[in-house]
Amino acid sequence: MQLLDTATVAPEHRVDAFRAAFDQASVPCRIEHLAPADRVHSRMHLWHFGDANLFTTDASGFRLVRTPRHLRMAGPEVVALAVQASGVGRFGQLETQSLVPAGQLMLSDLTAPYEFSWADTGGSRAFQIAYDRLALPPDVVRAAAPRLRGSPLHDLVRDHLVRLSRDAGRLSADPGATSLGTATIELVRALLVSAAGDDRHAAAVREETLLTRVLAYARAHLTEPDLTAPRLAAVHNVSVRQLYKVFAAAGLHLEQWLIVERLELARARLVSPTGRYRSVAAVARSCGFADPSHFSRRFRQEYGLTPREWRERSGPTP
Repeated sequence: MQLLDTATVAPEHRVDAFRAAFDQASVPCRIEHLAPADRVHSRMHLWHFGDANLFTTDASGFRLVRTPRHLRMAGPEVVALAVQASGVGRFGQLETQSLVPAGQLMLSDLTAPYEFSWADTGGSRAFQIAYDRLALPPDVVRAAAPRLRGSPLHDLVRDHLVRLSRDAGRLSADPGATSLGTATIELVRALLVSAAGDDRHAAAVREETLLTRVLAYARAHLTEPDLTAPRLAAVHNVSVRQLYKVFAAAGLHLEQWLIVERLELARARLVSPTGRYRSVAAVARSCGFADPSHFSRRFRQEYGLTPREWRERSGPTP
């Protein structure tokens, strides 16, 4: 849902429109614009995923300041995990100051005072979760905040949030949006426990989030032919037997799931602007299929068309 596009707002009303949109999506704070009022520009969206939401902002320079006075105002107890999409953020909370370059994660505990800003133009993609839904105590969240980059899960969770934000409109409207939100919350929980190094919650969270972490890792590495059960088990420090057990409990068959995910990827690439110029075999290999003949057979079984027929029916061949 689009909250604001200042291109449709008269310059003299943009500061007020920015405030109104931000208040709708986040918690109370002071907003200081770093550009003249007539040069303020922003686009904001808020997408709902069950018990969590994704708040995206692209804007001219501004500073957010959340003070003890703001904490006394009524508002939800929320944690926000954000990807800096562009520009360099400057974040300060709980006596820690940090720069957040594009492509890195930043964790904000919105139950404590903080400052955040960027100069010139920047962008942020913030996944906001209520504390009671996150199911982690504040000390774990706050211990994790300055240590996110040290967790082996940092890149996995960042890439997941980037993909989520790229297609947030379609994904939030999908019947599976609530389940996707739940899976994203589980990934965030796993990241925070990992970064905090908290032994009290580590074992339970690792077990509860294992399937979600494996699926996210597998989707990020679908194009690699050596993505197999032994590799997935080794990466996640479990036995192959345990891995199969977790998949079976969810009603999934690991190898079949991998094939279907790769087929979906190949189906999209076959009709993409660049994929149309490649041979079917080349597309198959780029999606992790070592044997083009096997790929073609499985594609026809899944979709009732050969890869070439699918391409022809989906538009003109260049």
